[in-house]
Amino acid sequence: MDLYKEILAKVLEQKEIHVVFPDLNISASEIVEMECYRALGKVKAIIEDDSLSEFMCIERIVCVLEEIGSGGGFRHDF
Repeated sequence: MDLYKEILAKVLEQKEIHVVFPDLNISASEIVEMECYRALGKVKAIIEDDSLSEFMCIERIVCVLEEIGSGGGFRHDF
């Protein structure tokens, strides 16, 4: 079965791909803007949470960035 998948993957990697989302009615920039706005709301709530230490505040903000696909890089490698 692995040989089958390997052969299929090799053939398909050379083909042009067209991805269509028929039920998607907004643009890519609108999607990103929406996600950024949600993330910004989460960051604001984190900053306003007086129960968090400075470290935990930064830790949670980095986690919000990771949730939207932006890694914390080497600073969040723990």
